[in-house]
Amino acid sequence: MSTSETLLNKKITHLNFASGFRGGERQTTLLIQQLAARGEHQVLVTRLDSEIARRCQGIKNLEIIKVARPYIRAHKELKHSHILHAHETKGAQVAMLMNKLYSIPYIVTRRVDNPIKDNFFTRAMYNNASYCIALSNAIKQIILQKSTKANVRVIPSAQTDFAVDADNVAKISKRFEGKFLIGNIGELENTHKGQDYLIKAIQRIAKEEPNIHFIFLGKGIDADRYKSMTADLNNVTFEGFVNNVGDYIACMKLFVFPSLNEGLGSILLDVMKLKVPVIASNVGGIPDIVIDNQTGKLVPPKDSEAIYQQIMHLYHHREEAEILSENAYQNTFNYTPETMTDAYFKLYLTL
Repeated sequence: MSTSETLLNKKITHLNFASGFRGGERQTTLLIQQLAARGEHQVLVTRLDSEIARRCQGIKNLEIIKVARPYIRAHKELKHSHILHAHETKGAQVAMLMNKLYSIPYIVTRRVDNPIKDNFFTRAMYNNASYCIALSNAIKQIILQKSTKANVRVIPSAQTDFAVDADNVAKISKRFEGKFLIGNIGELENTHKGQDYLIKAIQRIAKEEPNIHFIFLGKGIDADRYKSMTADLNNVTFEGFVNNVGDYIACMKLFVFPSLNEGLGSILLDVMKLKVPVIASNVGGIPDIVIDNQTGKLVPPKDSEAIYQQIMHLYHHREEAEILSENAYQNTFNYTPETMTDAYFKLYLTL
């Protein structure tokens, strides 16, 4: 991006009222950091108990505003914005109302591939946005099904460049010494992440290959149920939520992502960047980045047998796994934070 291209004194206001800190919040933070590095003035408007606000503390030229529900009560602060960028649904609702009140242009980023509510307000929310950003082609089609006039562009998520600490990697590797470590990262919730189907494959693998060990990073409503399902197995570790995700990925020999729906699955880019081969469900936006037999292996959703077969195949065919991981690694250079920010910035300039 040319240094002559700048928003000067224009204020970019990000709206993110998510309760936790998941992939969407990580991507919002990445974008804010990249824009700050370019000298742009930004505002982050979020909820009172905001994790993203905590993580964005200290970013240069960033003002953080926390508001209680209803979030539109922040309209006095928001009316001085030049561009509103909504990163989730509640933010998009507020952005549309601010557009109606003060004619402020807004952008909506949609990160999930679940069906959109079919009502007038939701259709208007997307149709009236200057741009609707979809992380994948699957999400683009979902938006257009309900909001036929929406101006939709596809801008994928970026890989995070997780930090890797050699000492921590050595400690984790020591814990699982002699094991072929297979990982899963994400919320422990079957209706979204589909870990039930991976666990069924694990139960079978435990009897056949005691050298294979599985580690789950994350927490969620199904955590206790998953632990109960694997209580009699010694090849599973539930690590919970960790801050040093990169250190764990660096220890993995394989990554399995059995999601039932997924806007894109940005964690896959982080895994690929660290050259870990991937098995993932053929759903949502995942096929945009996991090309079957080129940058990973795709399996049908809810198919424990297919998960089992692909795990065993790559376990016994290490050279093929290395080729897949190298191809995937090379592809991650198309998904850098700089590339993502350039794409958004070009849209900001048009507003």
